[in-house]
Amino acid sequence: MFYKFCLFCPPTRGTPPLCSNNAKKDLRAESCKKLPFCQLQSKSLLLYKSRSYQKQRITCMVYQGINWYARKVIASTWNMKEEGSRDQLQKWCKWKSRVSTEASSSEANPVSSYSSILFKLYGNVHPDGYYFAQVNVGQPPKPYFLDPDTGSDLTWLQCDAPCVRCTEAPHPLYRPTNDLVVCRDPLCASLHSGAYECPNPEQCDYEVEYADGGSSFGVLVNDVFSLNLTTGIRLGLRLAFGCGYDQLPSVYAPPLDGVLGLGKGNSSIVSQLHNQGIVRNIIGHCLSATGGFLFFGDDLYDASQVNWAPMSQDSTKRYSVSSAELTFGGKGVGIKNLDVIFDSGSSYSYLNSQAYRAIISLIEKDLKGKPLKEAKDDRTLPECWRGRKPFKSVHDVRKYFKPLGLSFHHGQRVRTQFEIPPDAYLIISSKGNACLGILNGTEIGLQNVNLIGDISMQDKMVIYDNEKGAIGWSPANCSRPPKSNTFIM
Repeated sequence: MFYKFCLFCPPTRGTPPLCSNNAKKDLRAESCKKLPFCQLQSKSLLLYKSRSYQKQRITCMVYQGINWYARKVIASTWNMKEEGSRDQLQKWCKWKSRVSTEASSSEANPVSSYSSILFKLYGNVHPDGYYFAQVNVGQPPKPYFLDPDTGSDLTWLQCDAPCVRCTEAPHPLYRPTNDLVVCRDPLCASLHSGAYECPNPEQCDYEVEYADGGSSFGVLVNDVFSLNLTTGIRLGLRLAFGCGYDQLPSVYAPPLDGVLGLGKGNSSIVSQLHNQGIVRNIIGHCLSATGGFLFFGDDLYDASQVNWAPMSQDSTKRYSVSSAELTFGGKGVGIKNLDVIFDSGSSYSYLNSQAYRAIISLIEKDLKGKPLKEAKDDRTLPECWRGRKPFKSVHDVRKYFKPLGLSFHHGQRVRTQFEIPPDAYLIISSKGNACLGILNGTEIGLQNVNLIGDISMQDKMVIYDNEKGAIGWSPANCSRPPKSNTFIM
């Protein structure tokens, strides 16, 4: 079997890879293991794959209510040689049978028994400055550490295609498959605004840029994600993500394998899982000083115990809430009508210049007469204070600071309070000083944007319900994950 394929080595950033008409190699040859970024001239590769998969193919007879593509992937990727795979198949069939039965009995709620997916989170706001989840990708599955980011849609891995520029990572670069997302695929369209050109129709080029100056450039590919449902079912689902072969890191780029995009767009992993009928289009996370957990779906919390605020109708890409009033010590400070973005990809929180200066002024005024002095020699963050002796933890200093908050107005008299206690806006520097983890966003180019980052979401379960168009939060012990049959480690 011979194929036309790309000797993938783009000379400059932004230049699509070129096809070599003379580059014909045997698929099984060592030199053919590099990713072909051009359309194969023969369909024999698909035939070759399908024959290979037939050896592992099994059939679940309960097809009612199961998305055809999801059913096909599950049947194709289940390995009968794995221990317990027959039990897993039985669990899957029973679960989907229950889903289809309940779906047929309720037209208003077409599928009432989605499951959830739970990830353990590692990391902290300080000193590491990032959190990460382990995601297993490929056949056989390999682990990758990804930064969970509700501020962007696309999931991407640093990719050996080969890689033009890649950053330090904890695992070997991802070796992509031949399964490319074509340029006119709806997922590709969701990454581009308006009309876009397809200089290479056989592949979908992407470029994502982040507010901190980092970026990733590459192509979209499909591969199998190994996922454990909270029902105990283990699935291998084919999802689209970015193969990033050219990364420009920011100054504070974490040493990870890539980004887990959790935004509202169609290219996000949770949107793809929802479209395959696996989970509801809901994301939640719970961050602590030692890690936490992340979940997709709605069966890990009690919605009646959550404080909800409607997502802003003006933002189709960001998780934002409008009409917020800034509070200090439980009282309004006269700063109103703030638009606030919830962004798990940011370690710290940011306010526009007016709100930031108001908070600094109030804190400094409130600290007068207390045993704290400004630590100008500490450059950990712009505002730091020292005590009579070095602080060991925020617990030592929290009594000197008042809580902050955001009061969200929706409806005529409805208010939802997002409290930010001192533990959620202070860190202790390596010098033992207390530093303010809320920064001036206008100074770094965020203009009038106000952003709630990881530091202010600690010890809260924060939920992004894309189906109801609402963001919710409730106090939680994020060091103890909810009861579940399994984690994805």
